[in-house]
Amino acid sequence: MLIVVSGGPGSGKTTLAHALARAVGCPALCRDEVKEGLVHAGTAASNPDEVVRAAFFDALGVLVRAGVSVVAEAAFQDRLWRPGLAPLTGLTELRIVHCRVDPALARARVRARLAARAGQAGRSAHADRALLEAPPGPGNLLDDFAPLSLPVPRLCVDTTDGYHPSLADVAAFAAPAATP
Repeated sequence: MLIVVSGGPGSGKTTLAHALARAVGCPALCRDEVKEGLVHAGTAASNPDEVVRAAFFDALGVLVRAGVSVVAEAAFQDRLWRPGLAPLTGLTELRIVHCRVDPALARARVRARLAARAGQAGRSAHADRALLEAPPGPGNLLDDFAPLSLPVPRLCVDTTDGYHPSLADVAAFAAPAATP
């Protein structure tokens, strides 16, 4: 089972991905954590986002081919991520959990995350400040996010205040079907 947790910046997807992985009993592979690892390792690339995307999908492919259920978390904006996910649909069952939250709350969360991590290691490879400084509206991921459009089961989760539906319901949706 490949459980994809997607959503825009500040939508709560990383927090949900880790909670869901614990609830379902499988690892979580988070794109931002892969990016941080590559940045802190000193990996140089002319296009670091492509290197991160390739490493992320290589790791997902290894896990899926080994028969490991995994929670994969990233923004998963459709045009960038569908090409990497589509080949995996033939190897495992795929489910999408899409996090959503009001853009104003997403901005507040990104602002709080940025303030909380000021001067600390971690998230240095991310563009939180640029997101907040960019004009609102089309082209800003806080306002203009295109969810994945793969023809697989999906569940939208409102993360405004906890999870709606509940984490237990999300885990039930994401859990691999029992085999006889």
